[in-house]
Amino acid sequence: MAITPKRRHLVAALTACAIAAVNVPAGAAVARTPDKAGLTAAQRTVLLDATRRFRDVKQAIRAGYLPTKECVPGMGFHYAKPALAADTNIDPTLPEVLVYNRAPGGTMRLSALEYFRADADQNLKTDEDRPTLFGQPFNGPMNGHPLPPGQPPMPIHYDLHVWLYQPNPSGVLATDNPDVDCR
Repeated sequence: MAITPKRRHLVAALTACAIAAVNVPAGAAVARTPDKAGLTAAQRTVLLDATRRFRDVKQAIRAGYLPTKECVPGMGFHYAKPALAADTNIDPTLPEVLVYNRAPGGTMRLSALEYFRADADQNLKTDEDRPTLFGQPFNGPMNGHPLPPGQPPMPIHYDLHVWLYQPNPSGVLATDNPDVDCR
């Protein structure tokens, strides 16, 4: 696939997002709306088989996932793979982002998968290109998250979290997990 100037800008923005801390205040509210959607046993097996190796954060880094330095309240530390995030395909076996949380002893524990797609027309008022995963529509379109000065802006996008490795009382496909504490 050719890297166009627009795609190069998107890759730069996603790389910056992966490396930079997402600017979310430490005391930010966490969504607690229950999410009734879930995964079938077969879907869960597919995702576990595809991502089990990333329980070791070193394997994720070797595979090209870039870590953030800050924990996002209600989510955790995001490790994004820019090449996947810049691709418009959604493949359940290739999540664009892996979400980790600190385990006892300070090691990183894989908590969730995050699927991401930039909005094609970059217009918050349209959603004809909303992706789905296993029949579940993604959240969005939403503004990109604030990044440090000098970084390319994160695009308007869609995303979907899958809390595969850490239980989430709000639901396996909820965006935020009230049990994730960045302190």
